[in-house]
This record gives sequence, structure tokens and C-alpha cells, in this order.
Amino acid sequence: MRSNNRPIKKLPELIEVLTTHFAQGRAVRYFCSDESRWGLKTLSGRVITAMGVKPVIRMQWPRDTFWLYGAVEPLSGEPFFYSFSHLDATCFNLFVQEFAAAFPESLNLLQLDQAGAHCALDVDWPDNVVPIFQPSHSPEL
Repeated sequence: MRSNNRPIKKLPELIEVLTTHFAQGRAVRYFCSDESRWGLKTLSGRVITAMGVKPVIRMQWPRDTFWLYGAVEPLSGEPFFYSFSHLDATCFNLFVQEFAAAFPESLNLLQLDQAGAHCALDVDWPDNVVPIFQPSHSPEL
């Protein structure tokens, strides 16, 4: 087990954690994670004007949206999804806690991009979740 809740930054640290879990006979699982905004750009009603006059109005397009956070294990295809009202460090922290509670019996490697919510200092990483941050500007991963 890790002694603190900081993400592993170097490969030797990751190898040490993996070796410890394999030696204890515990399972190690690998997940890929990202989030996406889903929703609807609502439509406005009609505006009544005089015949032949084009209406000129100020418009603000309201949106009814939510964020879907997800993690999928490529080996088995097992998904884990959770919806939130917005994308920030607080919501991401809740997602990580729920993810850790869903898979408590294994060490879970969670591949993430370097979004601001993922790299926030106030994310409390559980002992059974190890974040692996992919390099910047690598969308093909």
C-alpha cells in the first residue's frame, strides 16, 4: 500500500507498487478514463414582428447539459460511469472515490489526460487507485 495519497510520478515507484501487489496475490486492473459533456442546446420560440420586418433580438442560447465521467477496462470491456453537473476538481474527486469503492479488491491503474481537474492538488487518491497521466498533446492515446 502507498503511504500517502499522492500520484505516482516515476516508473520505479509504479514498478515497486505493482511488485508489492503481485507478491501479495492481489489483482491489478488497468482502466482508461475520460469525461464528456452531453446535453441539448435549447431552441427559442418565434418572435412576432410587422410584415416584412426582420426581427433583431439579443439571444442567449441556454443549454441543458451534464458531464459523464467514465472509465473502461480495455481487457474485459467492463465500464464504470458516473454523471455530474460540471467538470471540476470536486466532481472528479467524487468520481475517483466512487471508482475506488466499485473496485476495492484490486489495484486499479487509471490512465488520464492532463486536464486541470485531473491534475488538481486537492484530489485525494485512494490507496487502490494509481493515476497514470498520459503525455500532453497525445490524443491518439
